[in-house]
Amino acid sequence: MTVAKEHAARRGVIGAINEAHHRAVLGLYMVIVLAHWAEHLVQAYQIWVLGWARPQARGVLGMPFPWLVSSEWLHYGYAIVMLIGLFALRPGFVGRARTWWTIALAIQFWHHIEHLFLLLQVQAGFLLPGTSVPTSFAQLLIPRVELHLFYNSIVFLPMLVAMYLHLRPNEQELQLQRCNCTLEGRQRLAATNSGS
Repeated sequence: MTVAKEHAARRGVIGAINEAHHRAVLGLYMVIVLAHWAEHLVQAYQIWVLGWARPQARGVLGMPFPWLVSSEWLHYGYAIVMLIGLFALRPGFVGRARTWWTIALAIQFWHHIEHLFLLLQVQAGFLLPGTSVPTSFAQLLIPRVELHLFYNSIVFLPMLVAMYLHLRPNEQELQLQRCNCTLEGRQRLAATNSGS
């Protein structure tokens, strides 16, 4: 076993995904995030540009599978996947990039709380006074489609800043990075793998 693999094995899965596999796992995670965000954008386009009624505006996947739009389990599941991904990938970020990634994590934690509250309403069979459907706290002020487009945007934007800074570290951050996201990081891991 190489030195890098031994080190990653000692640190477990979190260590491996934040060092030797950070680039791949981060890329996969971003595909999931972008696909979900695209669903919200398509739904907004269906409402605001095409003029569809909100119940008919179900995004791309919701058209052939309408139950997806109304499944609180699915929405909560995505919120928790986002939260876990932000948490699990955080150790790979350093310096300024870590600050921005942490901002996205904090916002997603609240977004997760909102989805948990919606799921609990469905599971317990109760609604907030004056509402006819499960309603989150912020949804009392902002309609659901706009609210979740907003939430996904304000989580995604600090993620973008974090990734930009992560791929363009300053000299001090470069010394702290242990992942394979930059050319220097890949070279450092290759040197470690060869035992030098």
